[in-house]
Amino acid sequence: MNVNKNVAFYTLGCKLNFSETSTIARNFSQEGFNRVDFSEQADIYVINTCSVTDNADKRFKTIVKQAIKVNPEAFIIAIGCYAQLRPQELADVKGVDLVLGATEKFKITDYLNDLTKNDFGEIHSCEIEKADFYVGSYSIGDRTRAFLKVQDGCDYKCTFCTIPLARGISRSDTLNNVLQNAKEISEKGIKEIVLTGVNIGDYGKGEFGNKKHEHTFFELVQALDTVEGIERLRISSIEPNLLKNETIEFVAQSKSFVPHFHIPLQSGSDALLKKMKRRYNKAFYIDRVSKIKEMIPHACIGVDVIVGFPGETEQLFLETYNFLNTLDISYLHVFTYSERDNTLAIEMDGVVAKNVRTKRSKMLRGLSVKKRRAFYESQLGTSRTVLFEGENKEGYIHGFTENYVRVKTPWNPELVNTLHQIELNKIDEDGLVRLEFTKEFVA
Repeated sequence: MNVNKNVAFYTLGCKLNFSETSTIARNFSQEGFNRVDFSEQADIYVINTCSVTDNADKRFKTIVKQAIKVNPEAFIIAIGCYAQLRPQELADVKGVDLVLGATEKFKITDYLNDLTKNDFGEIHSCEIEKADFYVGSYSIGDRTRAFLKVQDGCDYKCTFCTIPLARGISRSDTLNNVLQNAKEISEKGIKEIVLTGVNIGDYGKGEFGNKKHEHTFFELVQALDTVEGIERLRISSIEPNLLKNETIEFVAQSKSFVPHFHIPLQSGSDALLKKMKRRYNKAFYIDRVSKIKEMIPHACIGVDVIVGFPGETEQLFLETYNFLNTLDISYLHVFTYSERDNTLAIEMDGVVAKNVRTKRSKMLRGLSVKKRRAFYESQLGTSRTVLFEGENKEGYIHGFTENYVRVKTPWNPELVNTLHQIELNKIDEDGLVRLEFTKEFVA
């Protein structure tokens, strides 16, 4: 037992990483370790890495320094996508003792027989082809929502992406296990589940270790809608070609699934979409957005977009900008293209200068502010349900409506993890809907 050993965790990147960190942390607890906050003194610091952007790479060294400053003798472990892709690079960072790859991270406590600091980081990382088994995960750190992993890996070959190299082939949790995890989450009083994975629309492939689909994503959605005790189910990012009409129509009348979709676009140029090896064109994307708005007019639609991809001329960028400007969407997640080893894109001609990438990114982020404001304004005068979160931010409590409008009201701890039907009637200067609850309403 390790009852006197403290362990702390830091997660970079996506919702999937958060779900896996939470599961790994529970494994530590079962082994007798005591979990503490990352800012506190710990015997072990575990950093779950990301390698989607340059920024995530650079932050790793800063986080290691933070841990060493608190406890110079702490044992520091790196896991996650960056650890699988570039293990030696992480092992060479001063203070790092252990680097674990895609499969090894789920057996992390097996590597902790000796917590003596190493002069050099020790690496245990399999070939990614061996990452062909599935480990279910969910996060429960937040009282109001949980990230539920349903799928891992990806079989797509997008020319800018290293995720298949970091996480392996597409594979899924069994439907029974997903439902069991959802029930466990509901029993903890959590009101919202966010479905997560690398390519969740491909759910069902590899469910029992084979390559065919045992179930479809639509069947998963149908089954989860029957789980008792979960007020909200939210679909995270889903590829447009895998978002079927049947799923949109089901969400439109679902008792649990909320009207919020996040659909990667990456470029508003068919020429660039082809270079990226995306599996749709602009016309298809328009059709997905139109179908959602036809069935659920008040739905929130988020969009991923990449700026500065090789070959993105000023004309092609403006094509993307104008395309997004005309679409009936609610906000953007803007990613500045960064070169990644072992991708086809890194060998392409037409490299866009870094300062141009920065300028274009700023333009699209400005468009996102405009889009979100317009969406919020379209919701004024409507009645929605808000789920309040648990943090006191400068005297306010925040929450989200089912269609992802962020609201705030003066702090009241009684509101934490509660649902209230409200009327959206005022937008604050920072773009949020501000509510003034009466004492009677709170009660």
